[in-house]
Amino acid sequence: MEHLLEVKNLSVSIDGPAGEVQAVRDVSFSLKKGEVLAIVGESGCGKSVLCKSIMKLLPPSAKIKEGSICVNGQDITCYREKEMQKLRGRVFSMIFQDPMTSLNPLKTIGKQNQEAVELHQGLKGKAAKEKTLEYLRDVGITDAEKRFDQYPHEFSGGMRQRVVIAIAVACNPQILICDEPTTALDVTIQAQILELLKEMRVKYNLTIILITHDLGVVANIADRIVVMYAGQIVERGTSIEVFHHPRHPYTNALLEAVPRLDLQNKQQLASIEGTPPDLIAPPKGCPFCTRCKYCMEICCEQQPPVLNFGDGHEASCWLYQLETPAADAPFTQEAHYEG
Repeated sequence: MEHLLEVKNLSVSIDGPAGEVQAVRDVSFSLKKGEVLAIVGESGCGKSVLCKSIMKLLPPSAKIKEGSICVNGQDITCYREKEMQKLRGRVFSMIFQDPMTSLNPLKTIGKQNQEAVELHQGLKGKAAKEKTLEYLRDVGITDAEKRFDQYPHEFSGGMRQRVVIAIAVACNPQILICDEPTTALDVTIQAQILELLKEMRVKYNLTIILITHDLGVVANIADRIVVMYAGQIVERGTSIEVFHHPRHPYTNALLEAVPRLDLQNKQQLASIEGTPPDLIAPPKGCPFCTRCKYCMEICCEQQPPVLNFGDGHEASCWLYQLETPAADAPFTQEAHYEG
């Protein structure tokens, strides 16, 4: 199957007051039609910069240094703003993490939705309004006719996010990029928004990229997961493989940090000690080495190899070299056995 989106060896840097930040470093991934791909990692790992690079929504201080971005087999890496405007909406739509800043506070909800319908579907007047009301109902806005003339401040955070989803879907995109769409919402509303995205995926035949720092969020929606750390991909695989057989210490640490219902009373939640590396001067070895409890001398000196564990499950880690002294890490046992 031809890939709808293919990113190859992408590197993105941002000029800052202290120097050039290497925000995305040699990242490659692909996306098939109808698939949900989750990009997971801590704040600052490069996942949002990666997706804004695809949309060409980077600030002036950022630039693509290397690599290519292909959509439907067409290389768009060097597209100018005028060419990208033809792709935004028709090919890509994006949902941002704060729905309040995504909506114009001076325009009604209906007006903002209808603009997307008119621009991307060519409808006008009554037909455009009826289509807009249909999208609002689809995302769960009750009494859509009344709500049509209300302003964003009259909606709750969850309802505003539903409106943003309606606008994104009204553009008829092939790929919907969701940048932390549940971050500002409480747990109950998070679940509702994720369930809505699953429904929209089926109804509108969407392909979705879901960006999040919370592995627990993607468990029931993602087909594949890409784990990023310090601008690099450290692990990738199907949702089942990554959750049940994590291969990288960082992925394992993220899973351990997810709150669980079976914890004993007052039992301390797991955390990842330390801080991510400085991407102005990235480490020459594994970027996770300073925070990894299985760190060895070679981890600080050389980039680890990318190892394939089958079915597209890959991880970059020195622990899977059989001669290494840290081969007793709990999550590496099965991998050694398979090897």
